Amino acid sequence: MSGPLRVERDGDHVVVLTLALPDVRNAMTAELTTAWAAAVDGLRRDRTVRCVVVTGEGRAFCAGGDLGWLASEPDATVDALRDRMLPFYETWLSLRALDVPSIAALNGAAVGAGACLAMSCDIRYAGASAKLTVPFAQLGMHAGMATTFLLPEIVGPAAARELLLTGRVIDAAEMLRLGLCSAVYDDASLLESALVQARAVAAGAPVAQRLHKVALANGGHASYADALQWEALAQPVTLATADLQEGLRAKAEKRPAVFTGT
Repeated sequence: MSGPLRVERDGDHVVVLTLALPDVRNAMTAELTTAWAAAVDGLRRDRTVRCVVVTGEGRAFCAGGDLGWLASEPDATVDALRDRMLPFYETWLSLRALDVPSIAALNGAAVGAGACLAMSCDIRYAGASAKLTVPFAQLGMHAGMATTFLLPEIVGPAAARELLLTGRVIDAAEMLRLGLCSAVYDDASLLESALVQARAVAAGAPVAQRLHKVALANGGHASYADALQWEALAQPVTLATADLQEGLRAKAEKRPAVFTGT
């Protein structure tokens, strides 16, 4: 039976999460939010996963939060709304807490919280018809879902101010120029192109990749000295693995390495 979220394997180490509510442009309904929480929890406990790809079904990546409930609760208190919103944010941003890399394949519009879902991934690739906007103020509300952290982290403070204050829509070409995506592909080839990159990520040594994700989280290290201290610990951790020996053998034998995460 089909549900609001498809969880599929691409080979042994890549998982594809497809938001599957095209009739509502993959908006973050209560049903989809519950399915997302369960799926990410399952990924957290699955040590065979080395990369996660997120995309949407139909013409949109994700239209953002389901605003219907806001309109239906005009008398809700600030405390009640906060108690509802914070768990919602944490659920949808939970890929950031995974210790494996994630990739967003933006197959269409990423709006508001949907844009934040894309920005919460480590890497983003866009289809030619992809668009992104953070129109919170134009809906009468302050930004949520860590927009005020994620957007400047990726595009810098000046561009973040302009995009958030105007709420304007940017296309795939401008997303690429601003660094919101790493490449733009034809719509028809987007998912396969993203999967090629996901397989490359998954082919890296798992311990090293997990440590890379930690090292680069939240804007990276606070200082040059902090980076050196971290690397002086993290690199020896990987030098003590069997995967290092496999990597060295593979290089000498001119073949792809087969890493086991040990």
